[in-house]
Amino acid sequence: MTLITLGLIIIIVALIATRTVPYIREHRSGIIAGAIIIFFVLLSFASIVQVEPGMVGVKKLFGKVSNNILESGLNFINPLAKVVMFDIRTENYTMSGVHDEGTVQADDAIRVLSADGLEVIVDLTVLYKVIPAEAPRILREIGTDYRNVLVRPICRTGIRDNAVYYDAVSLYSTKREEFQDRIFSAIESNFRDRGLMLEQLLVRNLTLPESVKAAIESKINAEQEAQKMTFVLQKERQEAERKRVEAQGIADYQKILTSTITDKLLQYEMIKAISSSPNSKLIIMTNEKGLPIMVDTK
Repeated sequence: MTLITLGLIIIIVALIATRTVPYIREHRSGIIAGAIIIFFVLLSFASIVQVEPGMVGVKKLFGKVSNNILESGLNFINPLAKVVMFDIRTENYTMSGVHDEGTVQADDAIRVLSADGLEVIVDLTVLYKVIPAEAPRILREIGTDYRNVLVRPICRTGIRDNAVYYDAVSLYSTKREEFQDRIFSAIESNFRDRGLMLEQLLVRNLTLPESVKAAIESKINAEQEAQKMTFVLQKERQEAERKRVEAQGIADYQKILTSTITDKLLQYEMIKAISSSPNSKLIIMTNEKGLPIMVDTK
C-alpha cells in the first residue's frame, strides 16, 4: 500500500510540475510517461510478497480476512491488500517465579491451592504452535496477540482447576507426572478449538510452603535413620553369628582333644617338655604300678 501511495504521489507531482514549471512543461509527455512507468514498477513490487520459512501470511483487504494462506516463498497478491504474518514454528511460553527467566520479566509463577488447602507455587513452560490452516480464523477471532489473549489465561486456569485434586505433598513427589498429564489433557482441547496445537507442557518447579518442606525433610531424615539402624542391627546379628560359630568350633576342638588324650601321651609330652630344658639333669616319674622310673636327660 505504501508503494502505491508513493507512485500516486510521483504522478501527481509530475502533473503539477508540467503545468507550473516552464522548462518541465516542454517535456510534459516524457515526464508523465516516466511517472506512470515508475508507478507501475512500484505497483508490481507491491503485488509481490515474500513469506519467510516457518511463516504463513494472511491477506486482509479493507477489513475482510481471506481464508487462503500464503506459504513460504514469493506470492502474488492484490497490491491493495495487507499481509499479516504468523509464525507456525514451535513457540514457548514460560511462567516462572524467577525474574528475567519467564516470558513476563517479573514474578509470573502460578499460585494454586491444593486439596489440603496449602498454597503451591508452580513454574510452567508451554510448547505450542499455530496450526497453519487456522491462521485466518485466529486473526479474525483473536488477533496477533494470541499469546497473552489465549495461551497465558488458559494455562493458568487449567493448572488452578486441576491442582485441587491433589494434596501438596503428592504434587511435590508421587503425583507430579500425573498432575502434568492431567493439565495437558485439559489444555490441549482448548488450544485446538482456537487454532493452536499444544506440543508439550512442562511443570518445571513446584515450591511448597516452608512448614511442609520442613516436615518432608524431617520424614526423609527419619527414614534414613531407620535404614541406618536396620543396617547396624543386621551387622550386629552377623557378628553374633560369627562369634557363635567360633565358640562352637572351640568347643568342638576341646571335645575332640579330651576324647583322644591318654595318660601315656601326657607322660610323653611332659618328658618331652622337661627334657628340652637345659637345666634338666634327672627326671623321676612313677609308672602305673607305682615303680619309680629314672630318666637321665644326658
